Amino acid sequence: MTQFISQEPALQPLDEYNQSLLSYVHPPDWMNPMPAAMYDLVVIGAGTAGLVVAAGAAGLGLGLKVALIERSLMGGDCLNVGCVPSKCIIRSSRAAADIRDAMSFGVHPPEQVEVDFAAVMRRMRKIRAGISHHDSADRFRKLGIDVFLGSAEFVNEGAIAVNGVQLRFKKAVIATGARAVRPKVPGLAEAGHLTNETVFSLTERPNRLAVIGGGPIGCELAQAFHRLGSQVTILHKNSHLLDREDADAAEIVQQQFLREKMQLILDCKLEQVEQTSAGKVIQYSQNGTVHKVVVDEILVGAGRAPNVEGLNLEAVGVKYDPRRGIQVNDYLQTTNPRIYAAGDICMDWKFTHAADAAARIVIKNTLFAPFGLGRGKLSSLVMPWVTYTDPEIAHVGLYEREAQAKGFDTNTLKIPFSSVDRALADGETDGFVKIMHKRGSDQILGATIVARHAGEMISEVTLAIATKQGLSALSGVIHPYPTQAEGIKKAADAYRRTLLTPRTQAFLKLLTKFS
Repeated sequence: MTQFISQEPALQPLDEYNQSLLSYVHPPDWMNPMPAAMYDLVVIGAGTAGLVVAAGAAGLGLGLKVALIERSLMGGDCLNVGCVPSKCIIRSSRAAADIRDAMSFGVHPPEQVEVDFAAVMRRMRKIRAGISHHDSADRFRKLGIDVFLGSAEFVNEGAIAVNGVQLRFKKAVIATGARAVRPKVPGLAEAGHLTNETVFSLTERPNRLAVIGGGPIGCELAQAFHRLGSQVTILHKNSHLLDREDADAAEIVQQQFLREKMQLILDCKLEQVEQTSAGKVIQYSQNGTVHKVVVDEILVGAGRAPNVEGLNLEAVGVKYDPRRGIQVNDYLQTTNPRIYAAGDICMDWKFTHAADAAARIVIKNTLFAPFGLGRGKLSSLVMPWVTYTDPEIAHVGLYEREAQAKGFDTNTLKIPFSSVDRALADGETDGFVKIMHKRGSDQILGATIVARHAGEMISEVTLAIATKQGLSALSGVIHPYPTQAEGIKKAADAYRRTLLTPRTQAFLKLLTKFS
């Protein structure tokens, strides 16, 4: 075995929970194994896509030789700086919001809701550490995978180097993910800023927080920090938050932010940032006028860039774009037929569940599609996604603009939660179920749900689309009463009522005479 010599990834604070996390996902005493003479599959990157590919291939019991390479933390963004930590603090922020809003339910909250920010972050670190064993280096070693900690680069058509040691492969998979993008704003780097990769290391709450970017990451964290007691200002270059989402859905979230007294600066251009004794001064222009806002911390949530650097992709003929990532076809095959890619490195869908689904396609296409027969396609996936604001926005399928571009004649059914009994009881009426179908058919083309737990509800519609079940089938599904998911059935019932034409009524009336 060879000793892995590298700078240990910095996790702050280095308390018992982060030390436990490191012991699983980047053991300081890890010994890289002696490489096999030849690997059936070498996977670069141990985020979601890489872990699923490696575990899926090794877990089939076929004796395949699989190697997995990770230069930083196993588990990737999702475990360490993404899904897991963000949802932990979002949950804490919702608890604080519920207490503040308790009066509307006849419950008298205290005059001042005290948030122990250090305890919120400690809880997050504890949960993250408790989950981390699932993605641990030792677990994957026990699955029969050779785990190498270190930086990888392609040497030639059939070899990858890790810390000077070469791994020969039959097929390779690139799953190196993406990272936060820093806007090119003069003074921002010098003043210092946070990203999703560093914000979860905070132990003290910033009193004044600027969030650059009004997309999903920016909005989720902005609302969470605001509810935890920070004075939050969102600066967004476009005229509306979440502008890639359904416009009606985005408007509900934006209005909720305004009700919570978050400061929204829209249609603005960042000019410069300066560190002063009063704080970090952000200078921006809006409608031709220059303004300033002073904050203690700046959180950048303005996009992602693929991790293509250092892989020496040119040596193996893998084409890539520094902004869009590695070029793949519908089978997730790169321009080198022996090398595949999956996850954020090559896909527009930058979600953990999308990386998981793509990894399963890669397993099939690299190992079980001789002569290209039976290959899976990325385009065959029905992909839902959720923005975890409060309320959440969940979507699956096409947006109306996309359906029209594809030539569909559409009709949209919209059920406001103000007409759903459980939403009324929950005091959560600011939302809706919107289902778009092909006009003259019950074929579901897309759906958007805005609700506090929209992410838990969207899977029913996802299943219907994936299995080619239409609105008629959803109408026939019995939903427990009272639940907010009844809004889906109401939408399906609304479609069924459109079938009740005068001719249909006449036929039904005739049936009653013989019944």
